[in-house]
Amino acid sequence: MNLAANPGLDPPVPPGILRLAEAYVFASPRPVTPAMLRPLLPERLDPARVLAALQCHAADRGVVLVEAGGGWAFRTAPDLAGPLAAALAPARQLPRAAMEVLAAITLHQPVTRAEVEAVRGAALAQPTLDALLDAGLVQPNGRKEAPGRPVLWATTPRFLEAFGLRSLRDLPGFDVASFGVPGGREAGRHEAAPDAERAGPAASAGVPP
Repeated sequence: MNLAANPGLDPPVPPGILRLAEAYVFASPRPVTPAMLRPLLPERLDPARVLAALQCHAADRGVVLVEAGGGWAFRTAPDLAGPLAAALAPARQLPRAAMEVLAAITLHQPVTRAEVEAVRGAALAQPTLDALLDAGLVQPNGRKEAPGRPVLWATTPRFLEAFGLRSLRDLPGFDVASFGVPGGREAGRHEAAPDAERAGPAASAGVPP
């Protein structure tokens, strides 16, 4: 859905409704869909129309409304990325081993642990998988109908949001391994993961193999 394709909003969305939608999108922990916005609006107002009006309203501001992770969220205007990058401290990054695993899962999902290891040519250490789980970038996605019924792994809506993707259909040609993403709440304890990879998988209670 291209919200910007509806510039002719007649009659205009009331300013109070725009303020309400703006506050909701700002406060939401995940991208907002029209269905999420619906309960806040009068019945006569189409939530997609309200989001279209909000996108137009924010078009020339420092933060703009963009499609990400299956919904809509505020992001820094692209033309301000350069000046802001010089002023803001870089986010803590996931270790290289975790990014390699994320790339393998992203491009082959749903995929088993053994299949990830075959793609990378290296063992998948539990701390590396934990780093991706902590960051909310991957999740279990059922089990493969094969001996032992191994867990299948796939990316999450948070992955789409973190990389500015609307959906997995945007993936062809997208090199996830060339990008850094913020680590999870415990990312710092995984910095030694590449050495752990050479040592082989480590057991971890509560996380599927």
